[in-house]
Amino acid sequence: MPGAATHAREPQSEIALHVAVWIHRAIDAAPAGHIPLLFLSGAQGSGKSTALRQAVSMLPEPVAGASLDDFYLTKAERAGLARRVSPLFATRGPPGTHDLALLRETVALLRGATGTSGTLIPAFDKLADDRSERETWYSFSGRPAAIVIEGWMMGALPEAGAADAPPLNAVEEEDASGVWRRYQEDALAGDYAALWDSADGFCHILAPGFDTVLGWRLEQEEALWRARGEAMPHERRAWAARFIQHYERITRRMLSGGRRPGADILIDAQRRVRPPQSS
Repeated sequence: MPGAATHAREPQSEIALHVAVWIHRAIDAAPAGHIPLLFLSGAQGSGKSTALRQAVSMLPEPVAGASLDDFYLTKAERAGLARRVSPLFATRGPPGTHDLALLRETVALLRGATGTSGTLIPAFDKLADDRSERETWYSFSGRPAAIVIEGWMMGALPEAGAADAPPLNAVEEEDASGVWRRYQEDALAGDYAALWDSADGFCHILAPGFDTVLGWRLEQEEALWRARGEAMPHERRAWAARFIQHYERITRRMLSGGRRPGADILIDAQRRVRPPQSS
């Protein structure tokens, strides 16, 4: 694939090469006229966004890449969910905090695009914690050969009884009734499962364990502040440690096999690709 050799030195680009091969094979295998919808998962900070961006640049075919993060409900919508269901839903990320209708609409627009189309893809401002204004959204030009959406929970499976299980961390201890967890599991078994059913393939970037995620998430947070031209405030470290607790149960589940089947890319704590585990 063009460009692959120029990217092979960086650890995250090693992941990107594997992702590019996965996308390329899906395009080759697709029936004539069909645009495959592909889902790429990976724990927070695993390098999936960078890998997808670099993979798209390697491929000769036009690929529309997007992030599940950019389809969060707005801050006001999540505040409403927090009032109706659980205050914990004020925090973005868990199942139930995404605008899946907007995602499906965007996919439909991309699949209906022509060679001269411009399709808007939403954007989310993580530091403002709200959806960006429409005029700042990215426009994909033309008709894609594939659509790839990356996100931490793409393909996650529901787990019966999770709402009644002992809490894993301080955030779950605040969910004494289990209503926050139960809502997530119902969402995974409902609207998210329907979305997973629409996929033509999954690829999972698998971290060595949940313990590595905090370090990765802090790196990610520092990069966000650096891009803004500021140093990350000290209190943001405590915020990040609490933030990832909202993701812990389902992240651990996915790493343990609770995910839709697909291609697996195993990585170490430095985001280097590891050989597949022998059975």
